[in-house]
Amino acid sequence: MPSGQPVFPRRVPDAYIAMRGLVVASLLILLVGGTDAFRICAFNAHRLTLTKVIKESVMDTLVQILARCDIMVLQEVVDSSQNTVLFLLQKLQSSKSYSFLNSSLLGRSTYKEKYVYIYRSDKTQVLNFYQYNDTEDIFAREPFVAQFTLPSKILPSVVLVPLHTTPKDVEKELNALYDVFLDVSQRWQNENVILLGDFNADCASLAKKRLNSLLLRTKAGFHWVIPDGEDTTVRASTNCTYDRIVMHGQGCQKLLKAAATFDFPRRFQLTEEEVEKLGWHKSEGRIVEVSSATDTERFVLLGSSRQ
Repeated sequence: MPSGQPVFPRRVPDAYIAMRGLVVASLLILLVGGTDAFRICAFNAHRLTLTKVIKESVMDTLVQILARCDIMVLQEVVDSSQNTVLFLLQKLQSSKSYSFLNSSLLGRSTYKEKYVYIYRSDKTQVLNFYQYNDTEDIFAREPFVAQFTLPSKILPSVVLVPLHTTPKDVEKELNALYDVFLDVSQRWQNENVILLGDFNADCASLAKKRLNSLLLRTKAGFHWVIPDGEDTTVRASTNCTYDRIVMHGQGCQKLLKAAATFDFPRRFQLTEEEVEKLGWHKSEGRIVEVSSATDTERFVLLGSSRQ
């Protein structure tokens, strides 16, 4: 398939079968029955290329971080081919079946990146997907929307809307994200939508006053799972809630109960210098766990860690 075109869902061949659950950044885990969790995540991998992932130190850490979820939304993949994703899946070393779906390369300049979904094809399937038609060129990287099945009676399907904003246009892009929600909910008649990714939604990029005036804050029905003030960065000198997960829909809300974070550098005993050497200046890795009010179903959301 020509470079720059969306790739249709494909099953990863045996030679490229994935790991235990590649993912991370903005993670959403849903316990859909018994004690088994269904995880949905997003990860800003900071200019991910094949040259980067073939480094052993990067690969080892990345596999540990990403071996968590059933659906992953990877951000800042800058490889024009599929080689980076296929190599990553190969190194995850699992007998589980995975497929992937990616957007075209997005961006206004020579620098472009794409969104990549990697998902457990034995547990979920893609129902629909499309690249949002950004006719007014508001987004630097317009959302690549996808609808997935879920093994849940409460929530049989969910729509994922990833967004990696550009810092200088955060407010404008996040307000336009409300229009994306309206577009997808009308198109697919599904209001169970999860907006997630590296929103740059704090500190110098978005003052608190402007944050509270966003349409996603003032319109009813949107729940910001990662609370303001939660540090989603990996740098000790920075305390900002850049990465976010915003949920909408009764199905999502019925499963929601509580949240907590996961600091991957601390879990894997990585110093700030080691994280920087790995090239993850904006990498996400904090987890937000959201439990439902029932004993059998719950959401667990991965937040992010970045610099």
